[in-house]
This record gives sequence, C-alpha cells and structure tokens, in this order.
Amino acid sequence: MSTPIHQEVVFKASPKRIYEALLDARQFSAFTGGAPAAIDRDAGGAFSCFGGMITGRNIELVPDQRIIQAWRAGNWAEGVYSIVRFELKGQGAETRLVFEHSAFPAEHREHLAGGWQKMYWDPLRIYLA
Repeated sequence: MSTPIHQEVVFKASPKRIYEALLDARQFSAFTGGAPAAIDRDAGGAFSCFGGMITGRNIELVPDQRIIQAWRAGNWAEGVYSIVRFELKGQGAETRLVFEHSAFPAEHREHLAGGWQKMYWDPLRIYLA
C-alpha cells in the first residue's frame, strides 16, 4: 500500500452544498461530466460513479461534515478497496474540504492524486460557481 494522498481544497460554497453534490447521484453525474452515477445516501449503502468505473460503500456519513467511503477503481484486483475521507469545514462563505485517500495499491498513487484534482475538485469548483 502507498502513502496516503492528502489534499485540501477551498470552495466558495457551504458545507451543505458540497455534501449534497458529492452524495446526490444527479448532481454528482452533472458535475463530473454526465457519466451515470448511483449513490445510496445511507451509511453502509453502495455507490457507483463514472459509469461504474468507481464503486464502493459509504462507511460513515455525518451530514454537511464528513463522508467516509470504502472506494475502489474498476481496474484494481478483485476485493481491493481503499478508504476515502472528505471532511467539510465551513469558513464564512467558503468551505475547506480536507481530503485523505489511504490504503490503495501503491502503483496507482500518481494517477489517483492527479485524478482527484482533475475529476473531482476542478469540475466541482465550476459546478458550484
């Protein structure tokens, strides 16, 4: 396994708005380019996004504050999951999203680190504007 990916991003939106965009299948699909997404909004519920390329389960959900997921890419070995953690911290009219991705196969680190920026943070910033 690899060293965790830690990223912090500030968005001009409330924690509630970001939480909803990450957990509402329609919004998620809209901000990530239109590929199908299915997201069960309950702890323990399954999710699938980017047309099934990413799948997993919600481990812990604290509305407008925290999302923790068991997360996997479709090209990983069967049964291999990582952990992603989104912490949302309000700062006036903005939100600092503190993100950590851990326990993923080491050979995917560079791709994942760039992918979060390209596939999540950049399009989410545009969507929230």
